[in-house]
Amino acid sequence: MKYELSLYKDELSPQAAMQLPLGEAQRVIRAIYVIHGGLRVRAGNFSGVLGGNSAFHTSDSAQFSAGHLTTWALRWELARAGAPDAFATGNGVTSKKLLTAAMPLDPAKDYLLRCDRVDFPPGGEALTHTHRGGGIRCLLAGAIDIHTNNTVHRYLPLEPWFEAGPEPVYAKTAPAVDSAFTRVMILPREMLGKSSITYVKAEDLDKPKNQKYQIFIDTPIALPV
Repeated sequence: MKYELSLYKDELSPQAAMQLPLGEAQRVIRAIYVIHGGLRVRAGNFSGVLGGNSAFHTSDSAQFSAGHLTTWALRWELARAGAPDAFATGNGVTSKKLLTAAMPLDPAKDYLLRCDRVDFPPGGEALTHTHRGGGIRCLLAGAIDIHTNNTVHRYLPLEPWFEAGPEPVYAKTAPAVDSAFTRVMILPREMLGKSSITYVKAEDLDKPKNQKYQIFIDTPIALPV
């Protein structure tokens, strides 16, 4: 069975209610990160408010509504390949798909979903590394150059990119400002509570690492069926 991970940007006017599709025959794993503003959330037994720089995940139907501020959110959807687009709808709601990437996942194996944020000082870098699983990143602030597969691509705020995991990546951020991105990765379940990063070059192992991590979600999931 093939899977895809998609990233959407949702914008809600103050007090707007957002509806998200969730078909009865289609299970979806969903993670939402609030960039700014706030979201009231009702899903299953959970009822609460997400402020800026916080995240929530669910595979159940859920209700989302904005507070008194315009709200911007990033939303990742893990679903079977070929599933319909999952644009948010509602009065005062706009929704845009930023990226979709194929995810080579094995239904016979166990996985977890991790949503975190990575911050860099001016001119920070992530030394050449790999990860244990794939995921979609989205820049929040600053600028970042991603070096991989003999190419370099610069990303600016609200621009996404996909990293499959096994391919070595080197990242360098803008020299004059702080930079940060948020991401969702699908990792082997044995990585629960553990770093997914492996540094490729022996000479980098003992070098200082200047990126800082903030984990919002690190939880086992059942793949969509």
